[in-house]
Amino acid sequence: MVTAGKDADLPPLGRAPLLALGFVALVFGVLGGLWRLGWAPPLPGTEPATFHGALMAAAFFGTVIGLERAAAYGRWPAYLGPLCAGVGGVATAWGAPHIFSASLLVGASAVLAAVTFAFHRRQPAPHLLLLLVGALCGVAGNLLWLAGFPASEVMGAWAGFLVLTIVGERLELSRLRRPSAGALKLLAVSTVLYLVGAVALPLHWKTGTAVIGVAMVGLALWLSFNDIARRNLRHHGLMRFTAVCLVGGYAWLGLGGLLLPFAAPAGPLYDAALHAVFLGFVFAMVFGHAPIIFPAVLRVAVPYTPLFYAHVALLNATLAVRIAGDLLDRVAWRAWGGMGNAVALALFLLMTVGSVIRARRPAAA
Repeated sequence: MVTAGKDADLPPLGRAPLLALGFVALVFGVLGGLWRLGWAPPLPGTEPATFHGALMAAAFFGTVIGLERAAAYGRWPAYLGPLCAGVGGVATAWGAPHIFSASLLVGASAVLAAVTFAFHRRQPAPHLLLLLVGALCGVAGNLLWLAGFPASEVMGAWAGFLVLTIVGERLELSRLRRPSAGALKLLAVSTVLYLVGAVALPLHWKTGTAVIGVAMVGLALWLSFNDIARRNLRHHGLMRFTAVCLVGGYAWLGLGGLLLPFAAPAGPLYDAALHAVFLGFVFAMVFGHAPIIFPAVLRVAVPYTPLFYAHVALLNATLAVRIAGDLLDRVAWRAWGGMGNAVALALFLLMTVGSVIRARRPAAA
């Protein structure tokens, strides 16, 4: 992504508190998810359980993606986006008035969309257009949330924010392989279908989920056959680790798309489809790109270690248990799989922080 001038940028030390706010939203979002699965984690009320989706999709990822985009843009007003997302997440977790917390999330997504539009206007490119569409999905989702729509009806827009953002980032890298005209048509059709489904979802559940499901399968196929990740499996070290995360994530995205048309709101198939996408696909991208994104945003080294495969393997294994529990109606499997998902996310944070600490020790010696 092309960066703007750095004359009025926020220093890396000033970005860390913004990222910390995002991780507060992540923690309470995970705790809320565990509460929904029957566990009893300590919560400041029932709000994190009720607002699990908003905390994860709008607050946490709104902060992380907004911070990454602001760091690339290089001017301090862009950091108002992740600031609003982080504060909005904390306000949501602590039960602040809905109009206050949801308005902050709307503001965060609007800033992200504006920054992305500035990138596209400066250097128009297909991947930047797709990133802009993803950001606008985030705006739409947060506006629906502010208007009082239930999370199940906002899900299409929130998932579109994350899925299309990831596809846009991968499209930028796929230019090295020059996708064929047919591949680009599949990407365009899948994107348009996704937008149609996201619009239809609040109006007619079955139509919306069916169209979004088809679009997700199309996007998963496009990523599987046109992204450079498959080629990078032949390499070693960080490049192979990232590729393993991505290729596995594409499979989960396809599975989520296959399950979604058969799901009822808040039912077991809904749980399976959504977490295949949000955990299996989206967090796979986070795991794979964390050693690259964190250094770019915070100016700290995150050296690769083969131990990173531990949290990836744990997430995939426990997600498989959770989804098997959904499909077979085994409540205990679903609950323990969800707990394993939480442990995998915690292990990811510990591994990442530990890698940063190890990298700084020689300099301190």
